[in-house]
Amino acid sequence: MTADRITPGPVVFGEVLFDCFPDRRVLGGAPFNVAWNLHGLGQAPLFVGAVGDDDNGAEVRRTVSAWGMDMSGLQQDPLHPTGTVQVRIENDEPSYEIVPDQAYDHIAREPALKAVAGREQAILYHGSLALRHHQSRHTLLALREHLRARVFLDVNLRAPWWDVESVHALMHGATWVKLNEQELDALVKDDGEGLESKARHCLERFGLQALIVTRAAEGALVVSREGRVLSRSAPPVDGLVDTVGAGDAFSAVTLMGLMHGWDWEEILDRAAGFAAKVCTLRGATSQEKGFYRW
Repeated sequence: MTADRITPGPVVFGEVLFDCFPDRRVLGGAPFNVAWNLHGLGQAPLFVGAVGDDDNGAEVRRTVSAWGMDMSGLQQDPLHPTGTVQVRIENDEPSYEIVPDQAYDHIAREPALKAVAGREQAILYHGSLALRHHQSRHTLLALREHLRARVFLDVNLRAPWWDVESVHALMHGATWVKLNEQELDALVKDDGEGLESKARHCLERFGLQALIVTRAAEGALVVSREGRVLSRSAPPVDGLVDTVGAGDAFSAVTLMGLMHGWDWEEILDRAAGFAAKVCTLRGATSQEKGFYRW
């Protein structure tokens, strides 16, 4: 699936890192995966993040350059290492240690503002993990103010790097928010309400245009400002390998749909279909350009 490119493409802000398994390293980070997929889909994103002045950072730059992505927003931090997440497998279940004080925690304001020049009408996408440190948070807030952009917030709660108040603050001023069902439960007080009622409450409280709730194998639900509630079941996956990156794939196509003015039925259908396709990969992204033509 490709579409005519819209200029300017979205600004994608946040972490790029390596997931370090016992037997391999995998390049990722939710915002980076979203930007990678958007580029594969022909949408000319600008990724704004940071790597260290180290071997991992050099590898990120080589990989991004080979993929043809715009690297003008990728900063090099001489004081902090390229991000890593240590993944351990115990009883066939992974556990994660998100290492603190990484380069993506220190995305600098002035280079970021310089990089986004000319993209004042772009959608601004960001998550929540990279905002755990004040420097990246202040840079993100400066971008929000400078761009006066429509904001797509992709909530990703990772203990212990979040609290309700800080996430609620990010939701204020967002245009669209995407989160999963467990994250909605964590962020909205449970008064015995059902999923749809919680979603409506969240939409109204934060003045959103739409709230998107992903539900793993049960698909996704969207509540819009116009009062519409739409749901989409997850399509079957032929050749399932793993579900790593499915949510990031869903976000990328949702952004693409918002850029192109698709209605929510089309967005849900295409986003769920692409997420299912990513589940046939080992990992979150592909370096095969043909994978993105469907």
